Amino acid sequence: MIELRHLETLLAIRDGGSLQEAAERLHLTQSALSHQLRDLEVRLKVPLLNRRTRPARLTTAGLRLVALAEDVLPRVRAAEQELRRLAAGRAGRLHVAIDCHSCFQWLMPTLDAFRKDWPEVSLDLTAAFSFAPLPALARGDLDVVITSDPDPLEPVVYMPLFAYELVLAVSSQGALDGTDRIRPEDLADQVLITYPVDRARLDVYTAFLDPAGVEPAAVRTAELTPMIVQLVASGRGVAALPSWALDEYRNLPGLSIRRLGTGIWRTLQAGVRVEDMETAYIQAFLEQARRTCFETLPGIRAPG
Repeated sequence: MIELRHLETLLAIRDGGSLQEAAERLHLTQSALSHQLRDLEVRLKVPLLNRRTRPARLTTAGLRLVALAEDVLPRVRAAEQELRRLAAGRAGRLHVAIDCHSCFQWLMPTLDAFRKDWPEVSLDLTAAFSFAPLPALARGDLDVVITSDPDPLEPVVYMPLFAYELVLAVSSQGALDGTDRIRPEDLADQVLITYPVDRARLDVYTAFLDPAGVEPAAVRTAELTPMIVQLVASGRGVAALPSWALDEYRNLPGLSIRRLGTGIWRTLQAGVRVEDMETAYIQAFLEQARRTCFETLPGIRAPG
């Protein structure tokens, strides 16, 4: 029953001190303003203006609506301004989830650079190692998922960031150190060290071992890349990791890096919902991610 224009009218009457002044503030004729006020009084079945006084004064009911106007109108105007920023792609939410333990190396600098250019976008980062992030993206709980294992979901599209080679870290004292190109069967008697995620989300299985029907002798997990590298260097097993994630450890005593087969290349992708593809700040985030990666990660190349 009560409309925003009614609240604006009562506020103008209070601030202007008279119907004539209120009408001028609202760019209405005094007759139109009086008609609007009487219409509201009929709807509410209560007088809002004491017309016997000179100048006319708001009744208790009128003052109650003025208090409502002071509370509601600023919030409505703020919401309208926020919606205009959203429509222009300058504000919004960017909740990113990563399905890649080693991605922190480039993702944190990306987020820092993005935050400077898009201060009105609310940022959040989740490590999606204990849940399935792509269904959460499709539901709208997330806005971007960084993954190398895209799952075809109807509302989700994937935008490639870069291609990377999956390589094998081995002990320089182990049997595989003298092998230039590792075959899947070479891992049948090895302890495979991986991140603690489901095997269906590990490139070494999906792109190398599973197609050959090979299982490692045993599997050991570790949360952090430096921990995995130290375990390999001390002869506790082997690990398949992106070549760029191992670059800083190439001179570590006890560590050697070998190619898998003729080279296993994977593409890191960003999943977004179809309706968000053209959102300005999401496009800016993806562009910043690509720029940061090619500036800082060795051995990567353009996808495709």
